[in-house]
Amino acid sequence: MPTDTRTSRINEFIYYKQLGEKALAQVPDDKLDWQYNETCNSAATIVNHLWGNMLSRWTDFLTTDGEKTWRDRDAEFENTLHTRAEVMQRWHEGWTVLLDTLHSLTEDDLDKTIYIRHQGHTVREAIDRQLAHYPYHVGQLVMLGKMLTTNWVSLSIPKGASQQYNQDKFSQPPHPEHFTAEYLKPDQSDKTV
Repeated sequence: MPTDTRTSRINEFIYYKQLGEKALAQVPDDKLDWQYNETCNSAATIVNHLWGNMLSRWTDFLTTDGEKTWRDRDAEFENTLHTRAEVMQRWHEGWTVLLDTLHSLTEDDLDKTIYIRHQGHTVREAIDRQLAHYPYHVGQLVMLGKMLTTNWVSLSIPKGASQQYNQDKFSQPPHPEHFTAEYLKPDQSDKTV
């Protein structure tokens, strides 16, 4: 991938990975499998679905359909994870497959065609598709976290702090910087670029 595209996409995925981790960290252990009602997913179930999707989409990414024959999507939505260790093991496994695959792509790979359920996507389109899908579910984790903890710590600009935040931003000269730069540190284990 071209450096700017590669850097941007990888860092955006890492940003949402970390946002999800910060949300999950605030969910009490005994609430990880809590459901608002029977049609809603628990935090653990959302993680299980992300794991299944990531393994399916990113395993043998360039050579096999993104919807693997071994994937059991319906089972991903059953409440089968009950401990934080189980939840985090699935979380890390899914993100590792995704990030390792992204790091392995080259510029020549970007315009190749891959398939998801026999629908052709360029590699760029497939990446963007998942970059819309995963943050959708991370947002659900954030919402669940806010519902399930009494001392929620804001993961963005806290209420009442917008004016100060903007003042700090506008006190700097205009400069090119990806929005994730202030959140991602170069020494992370997620291999930012």
